[in-house]
Amino acid sequence: MTNVRKTIAIFIVVALSLGLSTRAQEVQSDHWAGTDALGRTLRDYSKAGDEKEKYIAMFYWTWHQRKDDTTATVKNITEIVRQYPEAMKDYNHPAWGEAKPGSFYWEQPLFGYYKTTDPWVLRKHAEMLADAKVDAVFFDCTNGSLTWEDSYEALMKTWDQAQKDGVKVPKIAFMLPFSYTDHSLTSLRQLYRDVYQPGRYENLWFYWKGKPCIMAYPDNLTDEKNDREIAEFFTFRPGQPDYVDGPKRDDQWGWLENYPQHGYIMQENGKFEQVTVGIAQNAAPETKGHCSAFNLPGSQGRSFSKRNGFDPRVDGYLYGWNFEEQWERAFELDPDLVFITGWNEYIAGQWLLKDGWTGDPFSFVDQFDWERSRDIEPNKGWGDKGDVYYLQLIDKVRQFKGMAPPPSVSAPKSITIGGSASQWNGVLPEFNHYKGNTLHRDHRGSNNTYYVNTTGRNDIVKAKVARDDNNLYFYVETAETLTSPTDRNWMMLFIDADRDKSTGWNGYDIIVNRQSPGAQTAIVERNVGDRWEWEKVAEAPYAVNGNYLEIELSREVLSLNSKKVDIEFKWNDNMQENGNIMDFYVNGDTAPGGRLNFVFSE
Repeated sequence: MTNVRKTIAIFIVVALSLGLSTRAQEVQSDHWAGTDALGRTLRDYSKAGDEKEKYIAMFYWTWHQRKDDTTATVKNITEIVRQYPEAMKDYNHPAWGEAKPGSFYWEQPLFGYYKTTDPWVLRKHAEMLADAKVDAVFFDCTNGSLTWEDSYEALMKTWDQAQKDGVKVPKIAFMLPFSYTDHSLTSLRQLYRDVYQPGRYENLWFYWKGKPCIMAYPDNLTDEKNDREIAEFFTFRPGQPDYVDGPKRDDQWGWLENYPQHGYIMQENGKFEQVTVGIAQNAAPETKGHCSAFNLPGSQGRSFSKRNGFDPRVDGYLYGWNFEEQWERAFELDPDLVFITGWNEYIAGQWLLKDGWTGDPFSFVDQFDWERSRDIEPNKGWGDKGDVYYLQLIDKVRQFKGMAPPPSVSAPKSITIGGSASQWNGVLPEFNHYKGNTLHRDHRGSNNTYYVNTTGRNDIVKAKVARDDNNLYFYVETAETLTSPTDRNWMMLFIDADRDKSTGWNGYDIIVNRQSPGAQTAIVERNVGDRWEWEKVAEAPYAVNGNYLEIELSREVLSLNSKKVDIEFKWNDNMQENGNIMDFYVNGDTAPGGRLNFVFSE
């Protein structure tokens, strides 16, 4: 054996002995807690039960890549109607612009009017969907023969790296036109030629019944060799477009239906293969529930329930009666897979009667306003409530798929701050988070928008908590050496010490490092008045050693003197909008993301 081989062999043995791995650490979002802005708490293992072999697919739009006028302002229906209510009666109102038919957003996404070629956004989506335990995304390629190559190429590249960084990214599949048109055949052949036949990013393909899944019609494939290969290569699940009639052939899947939804493909075990769940349905009484303009009176918006009518609250669109009722039907039918519409469509065309739609004087078909829209991805327009559907999604997926049991908690242990890192060996649980998500943003958005975000700084990958009779000890690890503690909003620790969201800022009673620490002590503050107001209550020993930070907090400061420890916490580095909880999704790095929290419970 050569000296080089000996060196490699010795390295491998040492790495294994230390428990090191070239693979990213497993991240388990089941173990995280969360409460939305409406006070609804995510279910935990005691309410969800054990994991089941169930699957979640999400309708996903890659078409935010269109070449557009970089001098034109993005048009937002909500903003236009708020400023010019009379425009809803006039197709030619100047607020709609000169381009006909126009393209409009119903609201601004939280990450801005992005393009789906933006790696920064695609990485955010990968993590958020993984945290919600979404197994697959189906790309909307139902219009013509457009498959939006630039977007799916950017997504595959970004999600491939995210997967290497430990993100359980959803697998990918395509939904082609709702019949066996020439456009559908063109797209099917193109995708097979460019993606599937050469085996590109096979690690990202969504398999169903042993083959890559595609929602497409195989009917007009020919007897030519290449077409025969295509026919054998995929599991075909042709899309049924109608909201009312249910399956019209044995192999179809649905994508959106009115309540009560149908089951698709009855299997030998008596269970359905697939059921749809939607946020809202662009279906109105005058079209007898069939697909129509969303701006028609009585359209089945977010607050609509077949049994209860429309939620009478002014902000009823936030509470998701429609989504809830659709989930109840899914639980009743208990399929193998639930197909959810959807994540990030956001755009609506403005069409006339001559275009085949029924609105007067025009139709917004698939999206319209806060009530009549069906995107789960958080938006800016709802302020700190912009993520209520994302949290509702997580809760329902947990109910459907079950959860992993809570991790074991190791015995009490005292830690000497600034001592050997080996002190933390055996301290459980380990709260792992994603590596590689502090990339910077520099990408054009829709029309005249352009986005730059350089706030990614310290890449948080692991946390731990130890405790003894007097103190709690917090450990956090980053992918690389930590930056200077004098940096603004450096490595802040948020603690919900009583797990009561009615106390503290969004439930957080204690914050550490909101003010820059000294050489050896960090500043500990307690929340005042449930707002972003804090008062100093203590100084706490801390130490930085390369890529990890330790902090010691007394039980007295946490009001845990004689109590068993049952807390929620999170780490955040480089928050930009202090006091805006939605910033946890956008800037710097937060572990875990958004409103989710690690739970340490004896």
